[in-house]
Amino acid sequence: MSSSSGGQQGPAARQAAMAEQVLADGSATAAELAERFGVSLMTIHRDLDELERQGIVRKFRGGVTAQPSGVFESNVQYRLKTMRAEKAAVAEHALRMVEPGMAILLDDSTSTLEIARRLRTGEVTPLTVVTNFLEAINLLADQRGIHLMALGGDYDPLHSSFLGVSCVEAVEQLRVDVCFASTSAVHGGYAYHQEQHIVSVKRAMLDAAARNVLLIDHTKLGRVALHRVVPLSRFDTVLVDDGAPAEALRDLDEHKVRYEVCATKGSDDRAGAT
Repeated sequence: MSSSSGGQQGPAARQAAMAEQVLADGSATAAELAERFGVSLMTIHRDLDELERQGIVRKFRGGVTAQPSGVFESNVQYRLKTMRAEKAAVAEHALRMVEPGMAILLDDSTSTLEIARRLRTGEVTPLTVVTNFLEAINLLADQRGIHLMALGGDYDPLHSSFLGVSCVEAVEQLRVDVCFASTSAVHGGYAYHQEQHIVSVKRAMLDAAARNVLLIDHTKLGRVALHRVVPLSRFDTVLVDDGAPAEALRDLDEHKVRYEVCATKGSDDRAGAT
């Protein structure tokens, strides 16, 4: 049914509502959006052009999507809504590796954000947390017992994080106990990501840590993206949820990757190593 108010909204309000719908549903056609908001297809396409410019969606013939591809990473607001139980399971497992007195580094992934959420309980203190992720900075800024170090750089609203040369240089001045990171795709013994400026920051973070842990939900397995980040051998441990298919775990085994499978919904943890 058509919306009677869509055509009466200003462009900014309509685009915000449109973005909310696409982020919730994952994708939509231009025709569906035109009917929903009661405006012409020409107006919808102008709105979608603006949302694409902002990095919220990407256009394809006849519609838009917020879902990732091999060259496009999803907007952080979409990623915050997806695979939440799986990310929580992996973060709970990762938290066992954190001890009072440590300095840890969190990248700008929604997987490591789940670690930050759990640090707000104050059970692991004192602790130094270094991150370039604005979402994590806001979560931990007022947390007693945590020394928070925010990495500066060029702010990127698509990722809600600080990136660029100045961020890399800031990371290079540090040495932490553990870096917790995630990535978009894992296949054939490598971690991949769609965007080069993200890759450079992740590599610097891995170089700055005595130990590296990769957090991924099972949908990342068996996928590739445009840029290789590092071989999986750069990680001391890969953590993945128990939705991982056997074929994907065999690929990790074949490449001699140390991994641990993290239980969701009360399942028993399984671990594999070679």
